Amino acid sequence: MATTQPANTPPPSRPHDPGPGTGATGLLDRYFGITAVGSTIPRELRAGLTTFLTMSYIIFVNPSVLSAAIDVPNGFVQLLMVTCIAAMFGSVIMGVVAKYPFAQAPGMGLNAFFSFTVVLGMGVEWPTALGAVFISGLLFVVLSLIGVRQAIVRALPMGLKLAITAGIGCFLALLGLSTAEIVVSNEATLVGLGDLSAPTAWLALLGLGLTAALMARKVTGAILWGILVMSLVAVVSRIPVYSGGEDDTLQAFPGFSDGVVALPVWPGDLVGQLDIMGALSLGLVTVVLTFFIVDFFDATGTLTGLAHRSGYLDENGDMPRAKRAFSMDGVAGMFGAFMGTSTVTAYVESASGIEEGGRTGLTATMTGVLFGLAMFLWPVAAMVPGAATAPALILVGALMMQGIRHIEWEKVSESVPAFLTIILMPLTFSIANGVSLGIISYCAIKLAIGEGRKVSWPLYLIAAFLLSRYIFFADG
Repeated sequence: MATTQPANTPPPSRPHDPGPGTGATGLLDRYFGITAVGSTIPRELRAGLTTFLTMSYIIFVNPSVLSAAIDVPNGFVQLLMVTCIAAMFGSVIMGVVAKYPFAQAPGMGLNAFFSFTVVLGMGVEWPTALGAVFISGLLFVVLSLIGVRQAIVRALPMGLKLAITAGIGCFLALLGLSTAEIVVSNEATLVGLGDLSAPTAWLALLGLGLTAALMARKVTGAILWGILVMSLVAVVSRIPVYSGGEDDTLQAFPGFSDGVVALPVWPGDLVGQLDIMGALSLGLVTVVLTFFIVDFFDATGTLTGLAHRSGYLDENGDMPRAKRAFSMDGVAGMFGAFMGTSTVTAYVESASGIEEGGRTGLTATMTGVLFGLAMFLWPVAAMVPGAATAPALILVGALMMQGIRHIEWEKVSESVPAFLTIILMPLTFSIANGVSLGIISYCAIKLAIGEGRKVSWPLYLIAAFLLSRYIFFADG
């Protein structure tokens, strides 16, 4: 889950000089500077395992979200393979090239935007949407290398940055509640409460309680354990929560036809299918921009917060090797799009590995290797129903709400745009609408109350572009 983590708590009191120091022994130690930061190879490897356990729920959740929009033969398994490959590549390059303990994987929220807003909502073909992800990643790399990142970060007010993350959290929670059929459509009231006695609903509610309890007790990998336990309950109890029944009804678990361990499946129907030229069309410029804006500011906050927790920020609050770290985020996004998944970005769950003592790129590299090994257990994914992953979506959504306490709610010029950003994402079933209308309203209110000079001109340009999109390209 890529979420912004406010850096408002003091980092652990550990050495944070990233350079190689005296006393280093062995190639790994010298390359990653493990001794220099006061760590050890076993500690770094253990931290990598912890990070993997904490964020490995994405192996099951990402295919579940993307399979709603990407329709290929054996789609769930192919998407699971792509998820593992993208997470492996993204984590390894962040560890080996940027030398930070920050793991990467397809981002929660961005995958929902890809599936439900762009593909299903706007009717964009999924290869074209992948092309938009690729372009946004390329922009990310270019702007990171030439230093424009700092200017754009300064342009967007902190309240909107926090609101974007929180709004995506609300959107994810709605998806989870809908998947579990706890929230259903209602012609009279738009939405309503579903049948809580239905197997999908009570399995999801039981999983929500269990996972929340595990998280409250700070159990490592709580979300993953919640998914696995509820999947086991579904298998053992033989309740009908799996798709594939007659007449598209739900059925009990059909069993393992190919065993539990198997060779990885090459995602041939996904790799290289992105349509970059289609994504460059005028009607999709806003989609590319939204992918870019959401990933840009989400990654900025996540990487900065993780750097703070691991003790890498200097006295001015700057992160060493920032260009390299942000560039690797963009490269991972481009690679993920080529392989067939939505935006790959840094995960705030990396903080769990940092808390275990991970301080160097070896931690992220270890996490990446474990994602690679996970591809040999892909048949296990067949026992994971949507009702078991629904609690993960709901709880991840809850976690993404944490930053709103830092929004200046007492100031109307700050609170109203933030509120619109948050509430319009689930109500319009569109992350793009929440981001766009939040930026437009922020600029408009500031101008109306005579505080227009407090808004930077780049934000006005972005707001003007988004407003023109609604006026002139409403159907796009």
